[in-house]
Amino acid sequence: MTSKIDNAAALSDAEWREKLSPEQYQILRQAGTERAFTGKYWNNHDTGEYLCAACGEKLFESGTKYDSGSGWPSFTQPVEDGAVEEHRDVSHGMVRTEVTCANCGSHLGHVFPDGPGPEGLRYCINSASLDFKAE
Repeated sequence: MTSKIDNAAALSDAEWREKLSPEQYQILRQAGTERAFTGKYWNNHDTGEYLCAACGEKLFESGTKYDSGSGWPSFTQPVEDGAVEEHRDVSHGMVRTEVTCANCGSHLGHVFPDGPGPEGLRYCINSASLDFKAE
């Protein structure tokens, strides 16, 4: 599990490369993605908290996780307002909303307006962007 880094935004590219696995670096720092149904948390049903794999900040709780059928961990909402930031993403010929960690700026995934929760949102997050802390 990643230990919490309070000054994560100050890390250099070389420090991120040393800290993260090649897959995590490609996803978290270069806005990549993992293949559907391959990540370690897409089918996790344990109770606990999901943390940013880069800086250790708490992002989502298991009570908001659901099976969207997409092959990525999906959540109806972040743990609290301000835990994640949203940005317009026009890469790959699509218009989407990217989700990043508010603490360190790492790419987590995307949010879509097709979720079951009260806000109707689906936070579709890469497993490699997350660590899980069981209760």
